[in-house]
Amino acid sequence: MKICILSGNPKKEGLCQSVIDAAILGAVDAGAEVDEIRLCDYKLIRCQVCGDGWGPCREENLCIYGKDDGFDGIKARVQSSDAIILATPVYWWETSEALKCFIDRLRRCEFNGNDTLRNKQTLLIASAGGTGNGLLPCLEQMERFCKHTGAIVYDYIGVNRWNRDYKQLTAKVAAHAMASGRKN
Repeated sequence: MKICILSGNPKKEGLCQSVIDAAILGAVDAGAEVDEIRLCDYKLIRCQVCGDGWGPCREENLCIYGKDDGFDGIKARVQSSDAIILATPVYWWETSEALKCFIDRLRRCEFNGNDTLRNKQTLLIASAGGTGNGLLPCLEQMERFCKHTGAIVYDYIGVNRWNRDYKQLTAKVAAHAMASGRKN
């Protein structure tokens, strides 16, 4: 099984990355191949809402800027995977800007039923530092994206500094179960 991690985390260390690393360990322990895509390593542009509100994303399932900023390559990697992990720090009760930018563009390319995410098990991970607030709205934002694109939410993991010890374990066990073929 191949699992693609779409990471909106700009840091290479810290709370969010520790949970991503735990999920990677669980997936690898179950024999999965893991492809971690760090979206902050790309200079993704936000959706330009081409033409009259829709560009070729609606009819052709592609973004006209996708070759320029790496979007097409990331989309292909996601499409070639069997399952997905969406992971992000919580910024102002939402996903990081990098993840939001990517999922905004991808959902437009999925409008006519393209199968990049359809029926793929998707583990949602949100990590809130600081106050620890905003986990539920962030997870809900990711859930709406999954519903729109036909992805199946495997589980929701909300992590903050007070629950990090057992939520890291939860992420590892959840990724292991998903990589082992367990379905939601």
